[in-house]
Amino acid sequence: MVKITKEAALEYHEAGRPGKIEVVPTKPYRTQTDLSLAYSPGVAYPCLEIQDNPDSVYKYTDKGNLVAVISNGTAVLGLGDIGAMSGKPVMEGKGLLFKIYGGVDVFDIEVDEKDPEKFCEAVEKIAPTFGGINLEDIKAPECFYIEERLKKTLDIPVMHDDQHGTAIISSAGLLNALEVAGKKIEDVKIVVSGAGAAAIMCTKLYVALGAKLENILMLDSKGVITSDRPNLTEQKKFFATERRDAHTLEEAMKDADVFLGLSKGNVVSKEMIRSMAKNPIVFACANPIPEISYEDAMDARPDVLMSTGRSDYPNQINNVIGFPYIFRGALDVNASAINEEMKIAAVHAIADLAKQPVPDVVNQVYKVNNLTFGPDYFIPKPVDPRLITEVSAAVAKAAMDSGVARTPITDWDAYKNNLRRKMGQETNVTQSLYETARKHPQRVVFAEGLHPTMIKAAVQAKQEGICQPILLGNDEMIEKKAAELDLDLTGIEIVNLRHDREMARRERYARILAEKCCREGYNFEEANDKMFERNYFGMMMVETGEADAFITGVYTKFSNTIKVAKEVVGIRDNYKHFGTMHIVNSKRGTYYIADTLINRHPDKETLKDISRLTADAIRFFNDEPKMAMISYSNFGVDKDGSPRLMHDVVAEMQAEYPDLKIDGEMSIDLALDHERRDKKYPFLRLHGEVVNSMIFTNLSAANSAYKLIKGFSPETEVIGPIQMGLKKPIHFTDFDSTVRDVVNIVAVAVIDAYVNKIK
Repeated sequence: MVKITKEAALEYHEAGRPGKIEVVPTKPYRTQTDLSLAYSPGVAYPCLEIQDNPDSVYKYTDKGNLVAVISNGTAVLGLGDIGAMSGKPVMEGKGLLFKIYGGVDVFDIEVDEKDPEKFCEAVEKIAPTFGGINLEDIKAPECFYIEERLKKTLDIPVMHDDQHGTAIISSAGLLNALEVAGKKIEDVKIVVSGAGAAAIMCTKLYVALGAKLENILMLDSKGVITSDRPNLTEQKKFFATERRDAHTLEEAMKDADVFLGLSKGNVVSKEMIRSMAKNPIVFACANPIPEISYEDAMDARPDVLMSTGRSDYPNQINNVIGFPYIFRGALDVNASAINEEMKIAAVHAIADLAKQPVPDVVNQVYKVNNLTFGPDYFIPKPVDPRLITEVSAAVAKAAMDSGVARTPITDWDAYKNNLRRKMGQETNVTQSLYETARKHPQRVVFAEGLHPTMIKAAVQAKQEGICQPILLGNDEMIEKKAAELDLDLTGIEIVNLRHDREMARRERYARILAEKCCREGYNFEEANDKMFERNYFGMMMVETGEADAFITGVYTKFSNTIKVAKEVVGIRDNYKHFGTMHIVNSKRGTYYIADTLINRHPDKETLKDISRLTADAIRFFNDEPKMAMISYSNFGVDKDGSPRLMHDVVAEMQAEYPDLKIDGEMSIDLALDHERRDKKYPFLRLHGEVVNSMIFTNLSAANSAYKLIKGFSPETEVIGPIQMGLKKPIHFTDFDSTVRDVVNIVAVAVIDAYVNKIK
């Protein structure tokens, strides 16, 4: 775990703009008209609409996506009662997590009031501003009263995350840990160390899920809470036991099946763990030091199923797995509350997610290859991108079923797609690719069949229903690698091109290639040798119609792949060159950038071919090309070098294609600022148009451009490289492509193959 120093933490919060969050406008504001619409006089109209119909506040304001994170600073993290203002960095941090994980806007509000009545009055007065209230870091027992009162007096979701967040995540973990251990919740003996807000609510939720009160022992600082102890709070009375045979933690732990720790560090010994029942479940959640360390627990009992609150050990119980998505689902149906049904729905959604195949992005973050449901993985990781769709949808549906939803959801697929777009996981372009590919799945050859990325991509593409994968390579080694990665190759064809049974096919391919290239120095023997190479063999599968598309490039040199593609399938008629482009999906819009891979130093004819191919490719994606030819100067200012080259290309392209919206040469900033461009250069064919495609003078510039955009903006999605100009669907990846990158290219290749068939 990275050591966090005081100096580093203070620098992080102070550097640049102090704090961690800001307010960002969501509507235009640059002109006088914009400002008049945003404020006076235009703002009067939505005000009057809301007066006539209060629910329209969700239509005209951000209320439906705005949560208040409210605290009085009486129980801040492990720091205790440090005061409202001192707790502000924590509340800002909670706001940041709401935004990055759930797309929820937050105002953090620190209320300097310890009296529960007055605190509630303050919250009630400001509640009309918000679509939900997240109570945070309020000490027990006041937090119980505050939450219950606000739930009764307010008609928006209210949740004290310290109570319910940990309860929901640990409950999901408990259900799955019990499944791994082969135990039933109604039978297990549970020991709870701690009797604060989180411990009380965790245990209540366990009971709601089937745990028996008589099987639970809860301890506070005085030991086991027994029914004969005086002055118990109402919350502690609920869990007070009639048993008198256990008073200390050591006595309570004997033969216990489950330990939940929400107390303080190092209170559990190895001997206590050894005294527990078979396959003990230990949730040691004290932070930063758990009740027993992961190492000590595993050393004491190798069969222990262990969770902590720390990210550097398996099965982290982290509230961020829950609260952003619980509020997301509640807000999206304009719920009037977060009720028990919604919490239990979240529990089951989180538990179920851990049993599904883990996305590659999660494996990459945690530097593993095969996270699978079991002792080391029974709680989803916080970075799992599926949490927002699975948990939010489950919560929203439970809100509808329990009658607290004002605005029901009718199309759940559309809702989940919208959530993916909102979080930058999915764009309209990507969705369209996958939906189209699913309608027309094709046979796709994966050249580097032994590469983990290619195997994972083939499996994922098969699961997505977008293709019938064919892996090229040694079948025994591929199957062994798949087993190591815990991947199911059912329904995926493996072709070992070096196997004797492929001899006839190799010879047939060689004769076809030799005949095709006989005037380029090829003979049958040489062509036959080539058929032992994956790129030659796989491309010949496509050339002969025995496959529909081909993917390569994870560790193959581009120069070799380009040469093979030209020989085997050839360049489209009426072109002398082919190229690639990348699609960049950013918050600013979708851009097509070319040539990003093939032509290092294109001349005029090459640039004309790239421009024509890019225009065709953009139309392929159901978009209209609006093309800027990029250089470092504008419209003839510099008359030499690359500006002159682009100037001449534009002149010829405009003459030959009078309907094509193409112009230049121009600098990239001018290409992106159409208002300044139109004002300064009103003669342009692009007048009034927003540029969506950019052609660069060389490969270095184009490749750097898309990578620069991607690097500056992590939420930007890049699809590519997309091949343009070959006669058959031969597509390339590159060495740092992720599984998602490859699957995106597969979707493009599938559509490319389908379009080729129907032309």
